[in-house]
Amino acid sequence: MLYMIQMNVDAAEWDSVMSSYSQDDMQAMFAHMEDLNNELTSAGEMVEARGLGGPSLAKTVRADSDGKPRVTDGQAVKGPILAGYWVVDVKSEERAYEIAARASACPGPGGTPGNDPVEVHPLPEYEPTTA
Repeated sequence: MLYMIQMNVDAAEWDSVMSSYSQDDMQAMFAHMEDLNNELTSAGEMVEARGLGGPSLAKTVRADSDGKPRVTDGQAVKGPILAGYWVVDVKSEERAYEIAARASACPGPGGTPGNDPVEVHPLPEYEPTTA
């Protein structure tokens, strides 16, 4: 079963959240995530994982009247922005929840587990169509 596990940060708080981490805090966060990624890879559950840049790197694209891309800076909708995600192939929904809890427990500033909310989305599996 495929699941997308994602962490979000309110875009308006991105800079203050990121600046609250000391260099040691950042290293602890990266080590925690690397350990999680290595565990998922060793178990054969990892499909893909990415950490994303903040809202200042986001672009929104809309088609103009000729169908050409019209690009503007920033996210399309105010509010949370995707900070990172994992796509995992696991045997059960409970296992996806265990992985999400490990991500949620990532150390935050001062080394205290952040216990940030982490979303779990089942991904439907589609059979490719042939023409």
